[in-house]
Amino acid sequence: QVQLVESGGGLVQPGGSLRLSCAASGSIFRINVMAWYRQAPGKQRDLVAAITRGGSTNYADSVRGRFTISRDNAKNTLYLQMNSLNPEDTAVYYCNVGGSTVWGRPFDSWGQGTQVTVSS
Repeated sequence: QVQLVESGGGLVQPGGSLRLSCAASGSIFRINVMAWYRQAPGKQRDLVAAITRGGSTNYADSVRGRFTISRDNAKNTLYLQMNSLNPEDTAVYYCNVGGSTVWGRPFDSWGQGTQVTVSS
């Protein structure tokens, strides 16, 4: 019913930058919270950053000041600008979107994940 397509991952050197995007489509009536999570090999999936429909944001301590989450409500698209990347940021990044469908039912969808590798 609701599909998420992520893009923007890749290989970057320490200190570099990447911008992730996540486009939502389908039977969407309203999107509430949008968020980015990440999962490194052998570790649990952790919240990186979240943003409400009104623009309030929340960041993990490890990325605050380096990453910026934003969204375009008109395009149902979520972004994550990542600066000053370090090897500890290497992980698969997932977007997560919650809201309601045109039929009035709630949804909570995950993207397929995009790999971010920080290495020299």
